[in-house]
Amino acid sequence: MGISGKGYAAAGKAPSSGVKVCLPVMRKAMDSVKIFGMKGINLTMPHKIKVLPYLDELSPAAEIIGAVNTVIQKEGKLFGENTDGKGFVTALKNSGETLDKKNVTILGAGGAARAIAVECALNGAAHINIINRSIEKGEELASLIQMKTDSSAKYLNWKNNMEIPSDTDILINATSIGFSPNVTDKPDIDYTSITPEMCVCDVIFNPAETIFLKTAAENGAKTITGLGMLVQQAALNFTLWTGVEAPVDVMEDALKKEFE
Repeated sequence: MGISGKGYAAAGKAPSSGVKVCLPVMRKAMDSVKIFGMKGINLTMPHKIKVLPYLDELSPAAEIIGAVNTVIQKEGKLFGENTDGKGFVTALKNSGETLDKKNVTILGAGGAARAIAVECALNGAAHINIINRSIEKGEELASLIQMKTDSSAKYLNWKNNMEIPSDTDILINATSIGFSPNVTDKPDIDYTSITPEMCVCDVIFNPAETIFLKTAAENGAKTITGLGMLVQQAALNFTLWTGVEAPVDVMEDALKKEFE
C-alpha cells in the first residue's frame, strides 16, 4: 500500500487505484469519472496537458501552468488543479521559510520547474531566475512568469560550472539529475557560489539526501529534501477529493519506510 493508500486507510476512506488510459479514449475516461461518481483522479504526462479540453474549470495556477495533475469531480463538473507547485510551497513554508519578496533561482524548465515557478510567483516571490540548457524552454517559462504574475523573471543560459546568482535566497533543483539509480549525479553548477544565506531545495525524493543537497549543506546552506513536496502534494489531493484534512504524519511515515 503506497502513500495515498496509507492515508485513506488512516482516514477510514475507500482506497485509491491506478488505471492506464490511452490518449484516444481520454474523453470517454473523463466521462467515466462522472458516470461512476469518482471523487477525483491523478494524472501523469502526457495526460496532464491532453486532459485540459475535457475539464469544466481550472484553478488560477493550473490555468497559468497549462497542465493539471489532479481532477476533482463534483456534481458532474470536472475541476482541474495542479498541486505539484503547491506541494513544494507548503513544504517550504513548513520548514520555516517564506517566499515573500524573495529571489528564487530554479534549475530546469520542465513540468516540475514550471509548476514550482508559478506557485513561487503567486506566493510573493520578487524575482525568479530560470537556469536551463534549452534556450526556448527557459525563455518561455521566464516570459510566462513575467506576463502572468506580479514577479519579475529572467532566463539564464545553463553553462558548464554555472554560477548561482549571488542574490539568490532560495535555490531549487527542479531537474531529474540525481534521481535513483543515478544517485552520484548532481547538477553542473559552481557549488562555491552557494552561500550559508541560501535555502537549497531538491525535488528529488529518491534518494532524499542527494549529492546536490549534501554539497550545498557543506557550504553552510539550509537544505530541504523532495520528500516534503511529495507528501504535501499527495495530502492536498487527498483533501481536494475527500473534503477532510489528510493524515500527513501517516503519509509521511509511509513514504519514508518505502525508501528505507
